[in-house]
Amino acid sequence: MASQAPLLTPDSGPADVLILAGEHSGDQHAARVVRELQQKQPDVSVAALGGPQLKKAGAQLLFDLPAHSVVGLVEVLKHYGFFKQLFDETLAWIERNRPKVVVLVDYPGFNLRLAKQLKERGLSRQGGGEIAVYFYISPQIWAWKAHRRFTMAEQLDELGVIFPFEIETYADTRLPVKFVGHPFVEPDYVWPVRYEAGAPVLLLPGSRRQPVQRIFPMLAATAEAAVRQDPSRRFTVIYAEDSLKALMQEMLARHPGLEGKLDFVESGEPVAGSAVLTSSGTMSLACALAGLPGAILYRAHPLTYWIGRRVVKIPYLGMMNLILKREMYPEFIQEQARVSRLVRELEALQSPERVQQTQRDAEELRATLTQERGDSAADRICALMSSTQR
Repeated sequence: MASQAPLLTPDSGPADVLILAGEHSGDQHAARVVRELQQKQPDVSVAALGGPQLKKAGAQLLFDLPAHSVVGLVEVLKHYGFFKQLFDETLAWIERNRPKVVVLVDYPGFNLRLAKQLKERGLSRQGGGEIAVYFYISPQIWAWKAHRRFTMAEQLDELGVIFPFEIETYADTRLPVKFVGHPFVEPDYVWPVRYEAGAPVLLLPGSRRQPVQRIFPMLAATAEAAVRQDPSRRFTVIYAEDSLKALMQEMLARHPGLEGKLDFVESGEPVAGSAVLTSSGTMSLACALAGLPGAILYRAHPLTYWIGRRVVKIPYLGMMNLILKREMYPEFIQEQARVSRLVRELEALQSPERVQQTQRDAEELRATLTQERGDSAADRICALMSSTQR
């Protein structure tokens, strides 16, 4: 990994807003915020450490952060030098350019450390400076490291959450927390997937290189075994970027039985599927909301998983399962993710009973997330900008 040094200076003078989105899902959600922000304030200047969606929405891209995203303790340690350099460059950029608002989108390992440094250096309002710090999409403090909520209250000006139940998790802090709505249930949201009987089975290995390397081989082996049982089966892999497509195509050389049975589709236009085998990321929730019968696969580095088992205190990995408090999508974790079990699950997913139950679950899930909200994230960023005196 190699970062750009230093980060670019904004083309149009000092940026009003700097957005940091380190994952593909955050890039997509932040892009929606930018589009709404531009509707409300057409002359707003936005810079970002983000990805292609933020760039497409009109933000000046200083660095493609999702393209360098890693997950898990072991993987992060391998790339510590890169992230340390990028972190230092980001701080220096903020000090030089002084945006009115810094918007931190999830990605807590990087973003909460940045909020801490902005305060300690006297740049943020919490540290006596002028820069407002807005955190959009809460870290999963209800799953692990719950104590972070107290330091967040000392370092952030406001938090916008996308799940209604998250407000209560900050009730014992002084941090202003507002439910700003979930992007997946907004009226103008276009589903990335849709259910269609008889369509191919969707395979979603994730949007980061390390999870793809661990999950896709199991997905490919499962698909190949399913094709041996039923040669009429078809599969579609949705990928986030070309480098991941190339990686998966290399892996497919070990699965000749999938030749002519599997297609790759870049995320963007809606894709039809009759069922889905997916990683536990954001797209799994989109699939569940769209009513696709599915199951979750999770495979991490053994050390990462061993540590995670001891610090993460939640009954499920899938957000749809956590929200409904039951297993809408069965979860196959580590050694439980075996080809024979997944092939059987794939058969069950496409039964009429499972399809009908999934549709009922999806309706309940949508109702839970479609609660009345107040201001949007863009509204709150506008309010923070207007309260900054320059």
